[in-house]
Amino acid sequence: MSIKSRISAGKTDITQFRADAIVNAANVSLLGGGGVDGAIHRAAGPELLDECRSLGGCETGAAKITKGYRLPAKWVIHTVGPVWHGGRRNEPELLASCYRSCFKIAAVHQLRSLAFPAISCGVFGYPIDQAVEIAIRETVAGLKANQSLENVYFACFGEEVYSAYVSELGKLED
Repeated sequence: MSIKSRISAGKTDITQFRADAIVNAANVSLLGGGGVDGAIHRAAGPELLDECRSLGGCETGAAKITKGYRLPAKWVIHTVGPVWHGGRRNEPELLASCYRSCFKIAAVHQLRSLAFPAISCGVFGYPIDQAVEIAIRETVAGLKANQSLENVYFACFGEEVYSAYVSELGKLED
């Protein structure tokens, strides 16, 4: 199975997505917030917040895993993307590290399917085209390193993000 056939994108609500794990674009506290983070916490129920309290937060570029509770996904991988400051504060490397951290957790837990939001593209202000390029590059690397991960899905919250993923995926060779 080609790498390209293992990656897809669509306009969907990540909280409704059926995958072994969904990724939460979290903040450093892991205690919920706005956007995707808040939606995942609301959909998962209060047990998610209880488990997150026990994790002691998460550094930017790192990731931690919890149960999915009331979500269709069995697991939630929480990762903290960088806030965009014009690229002057190591943002590209930190964003790439988010994906690498998630793929490491996916390998350890032998996950077969994973759904990502557009990490850092909401209130954190990361330029969408640059973020999507990093996401696809790191996903290709993650899939090459982990043959048991069958598919990665990008759950896009709007047309601009979806179009950026479609464009970047179109550049992949079979």
